Amino acid sequence: MTEDVDTVPPETVRERIAAGDDFDLVDIRDTDAYVDDHLPGADHLTIEELEDVVVERDWNDKVVVYCYVGETSVQAARFVAEYGDAETVASMEGGYEAWVDDDSLGGAD
Repeated sequence: MTEDVDTVPPETVRERIAAGDDFDLVDIRDTDAYVDDHLPGADHLTIEELEDVVVERDWNDKVVVYCYVGETSVQAARFVAEYGDAETVASMEGGYEAWVDDDSLGGAD
């Protein structure tokens, strides 16, 4: 597996969403958390679902993964980088909590 994984700040993710950048944004929090609220355009996959589909899924060339606080998403991003077909994979720093804590980001979807 890849030792290091790229990280991106929530501000960068917001800018990419606002610009209509083509990338996979994947929320790996539990289903209830995703249903309650999530970032605009985010797909939902639990860690277990990710393990089941990582090889077969047609990943975008660019992928950003987020979780609650940006720790589990680092592991998930490493997993996608290792077994998926994306060119770049990153974890969102601070996860969903950093996104909602920063009022300038406009909260979640």
